[in-house]
Amino acid sequence: MASRKYLNLLPTLVIAATAVGYVGSNANPAYSASRNHGPVIRSSATLASLHTGTVSAAIGSIFSGRASLKPAARNEEIDSNMRNALGALASKMRPLSNPRALPDAFESYFAFRAAHPDKVRKPYLYFVDYGLPSTQPRGYVFDMDALSIVDGPFMVAHGRGSAATAAGVPTRFSNAFGAATTSLGLYVAQEIYSFTGHTGGQAYHSVGLRLAGVSGNFNDNARARGVVAHGAPYVTSTRAGRSEGCPAMATARAQRLLPKLANGGLVFLFAPDSNWMTHDPWIDAG
Repeated sequence: MASRKYLNLLPTLVIAATAVGYVGSNANPAYSASRNHGPVIRSSATLASLHTGTVSAAIGSIFSGRASLKPAARNEEIDSNMRNALGALASKMRPLSNPRALPDAFESYFAFRAAHPDKVRKPYLYFVDYGLPSTQPRGYVFDMDALSIVDGPFMVAHGRGSAATAAGVPTRFSNAFGAATTSLGLYVAQEIYSFTGHTGGQAYHSVGLRLAGVSGNFNDNARARGVVAHGAPYVTSTRAGRSEGCPAMATARAQRLLPKLANGGLVFLFAPDSNWMTHDPWIDAG
């Protein structure tokens, strides 16, 4: 799993960072690495740019997928929480679409919770990996205090505007009105309500959970667009169907999980989309 891969790199990183401390005077304290780095630190030039004594920060950057200087204790706490969550949960999950999927989700969760503790009133995180096709289970709900999996993996729908076929991997993501696309990023779960949808010319009813997008222009229209989490009969144990952009799940599962998330849980929708991964405000928030 991803966490195991990163843990194997830690001894090498500690030795390298210690060597940087020996060079000392050649380091640039003001350096902040570009967020366009790949999934791991790419070169000795990156290590040589780390400020002396930033071993723990460098280790944290391996998990977040980027090398950056963590300037404050709060950022070190975010990194520590993320590493703990990865260590507890990653090995219990099925393979994901990208090594950054889970680190980015956990980093975003803990960064937002540190910045807005008043808004995160529930410990639950609904995570979806949209780098996987709709024929594979790709949703989880985590308890981020207990570091446990509440449910998952389970089938989750994506927006019909995000993939040409019902069985495909979504590749188009938009925050635009009328696009019927999935919008990536972090959301705050708001109130529960009685949801009515339509499929196959028939109306159906389920529980709905309103979402407020907090990843800037990647998803801040979500509530106004009517993008919500809800149950849907077209999501079964073998296929997910397509929604109007909502991360819909099976009806019975929605009845059980969405009230847990309501009024203060968080939702994170991931896909290996380079533009979003580079610019989402909660990824590498430090």
